[in-house]
Amino acid sequence: MRIAVGADHEGYLLRRAVIDLVRQEGHEVLDLGTDSPDPVDYPDFASEVAGAVMDGRAERGILICGSGAGVSVAANKFPGIRAAAVGDAFTAHQCVEHDDVNVLCLGAQVVGTWLALDIVRAWARARFSGAERHCRRLNKIAEFERRLGHK
Repeated sequence: MRIAVGADHEGYLLRRAVIDLVRQEGHEVLDLGTDSPDPVDYPDFASEVAGAVMDGRAERGILICGSGAGVSVAANKFPGIRAAAVGDAFTAHQCVEHDDVNVLCLGAQVVGTWLALDIVRAWARARFSGAERHCRRLNKIAEFERRLGHK
């Protein structure tokens, strides 16, 4: 699987560890920065990662900011993106299995490196269940996007 990874300055250090783990797990990485601890705007990186998932350059994405909330809010503005700020391994796999989450959001100031890596591992290994109830719910969410003007 190809996974796009992006972070603002708060997630800069954690990004390196996440990229290393994603590669160790056998996935390809599309590294979208940032490449320094200098302050940058998290919506720019959310746009890059969400865009990569939307246009097929990546199957999934990982975003890292201070809390995980900002990048999640920004990424969820893009049609077809289902982003979740995750702080534990159970939610990491469950959000893929039930909600087909395609962008994982981490808070570098919230989770330590080891927990973040456990979260990434659980999320990357998880697969959408395809269960009828989960598909029905995702279809309702897709209808929101259609009704509200997203394609």
